[in-house]
Amino acid sequence: MLNLKMYINGEWKDSHNKEKRNVVNPANGEVFAQSVEGTVEDAKEAIEAAKAAFNSCVWSELPAEERASYLFKVADKIDENAEELTRFETMDNGKTLREAGFDVADAAACFRYYAGLITKPDGQTYHVSDPVQAMVVREPVGVCGLIVPWNYPLLMSVWKIAPALAAGNTIVFKPSEVTPLTPTKLFEIFEEVELPKGVANMVLGAGPTVGNEIAESHDVDLVSFTGGTQTGKHIMRAATGNVKKISLELGGKSPNIIFADADFETAVDYALFGIYAGAGQVCSSGSRILVEESIYDQFVNRFAERAKQINVGPGNESNSEMGPLVSQEHMEKVLNYIKIGKEEGARLVCGGERITKDGLNKGYFVEPTAFADVKPDMRIVQEEIFGPVVVIQKFKDEKEAIHLSNDTDYGLAGAVFTVDGAKALRVIKKLRAGITWINTYHPTYNEAPWGGYKQSGIGRGLGTYGLDEFQEIKQININLQVEPIGWFSK
Repeated sequence: MLNLKMYINGEWKDSHNKEKRNVVNPANGEVFAQSVEGTVEDAKEAIEAAKAAFNSCVWSELPAEERASYLFKVADKIDENAEELTRFETMDNGKTLREAGFDVADAAACFRYYAGLITKPDGQTYHVSDPVQAMVVREPVGVCGLIVPWNYPLLMSVWKIAPALAAGNTIVFKPSEVTPLTPTKLFEIFEEVELPKGVANMVLGAGPTVGNEIAESHDVDLVSFTGGTQTGKHIMRAATGNVKKISLELGGKSPNIIFADADFETAVDYALFGIYAGAGQVCSSGSRILVEESIYDQFVNRFAERAKQINVGPGNESNSEMGPLVSQEHMEKVLNYIKIGKEEGARLVCGGERITKDGLNKGYFVEPTAFADVKPDMRIVQEEIFGPVVVIQKFKDEKEAIHLSNDTDYGLAGAVFTVDGAKALRVIKKLRAGITWINTYHPTYNEAPWGGYKQSGIGRGLGTYGLDEFQEIKQININLQVEPIGWFSK
């Protein structure tokens, strides 16, 4: 049994109330670890440590090359421990070893990207009319509260931690209480590379307790959150107390548009990948497939045929192609949406049930599920399900495809499949979404910005934009002609 503790001011600690939370393997329902259950007092202690570390300038005033050297060491340690981290990620979240392995490799690459970026030129100088040298410099924000979800326990942590540390901030980090294992291992790496005390602090515990304290605290200068839209709205309200900077990456209901001239099998293949990778527990999943009417029936039949062939099983088994959902609570939520879809009159073309055969009865497995003949106002079309459930819509022409694609409150991602390059670009430019693809789905890059329109969030992660989120912009004006200004009479 693993025992997971908090990391505050360079020390591993129990919570103030000594309470524990069971951590469950979603593939078999077994408890494999216990984590401390953080309190408001624990969060305050972590915030105080981060504030003291920032004010001491032990990190923020290190030369960029020295901060980068720490991040490079962290990346090397992730690589050294890749096998263990991959295994733990699968145990914690349920995703397949193949998916977890990609996440671990990308986490190391993300640290290296920001380690390199922070040493590159930044800021600007301006030629102005007065005898003044005007310039802009970038400085760390201060204490950053970072809150991440359970679908990418390690990678989502790194997407926030790497740029925040690179910029010179100190952090108070809260992983999901459902998946604390690999984030804890990451903080063990921070200890190994001897990151200065108080620079990186981790508080385990529930969002309404620990997360809320981080969002409300007047000693936190920025809060960055990835998760559900409703929680994001709460964090926005909580952050108003000291008007702290906010960065929110929220929900999605992303359209995947298939035109009749697309390479048919390629479109089907990517549509499957777009929704069933990660068991659909991906904010950018292609959870709405829009198909041109002339190939609609053919597509629905072929998609359902392929979906039924997906090998669902424990993530640590080599032949598993899709793992379980992360928890019993989340599985029940997804199954309820499937029930709603049936009640709304959508046609279930595959899946729709919990999987209990072949020894999977103790895990949280749901069949790859698809609904056809849906209407735009159905809840399963409008609301984020966050599971292996997709709706397939029919459209007549380009104009209707664009209208249906934009007809939700979300705007995170979207894709277009067609051999007509001009049409693809026309449609992509009309999509109200922040992350888009043409003839592919899901690839992401540390170098490119990540974030959405509308209720899918505020701000951008990754790339240079992700570093910008964790920096303040300061204008400096230097008078080159030092003499009285003579504005007022003597």
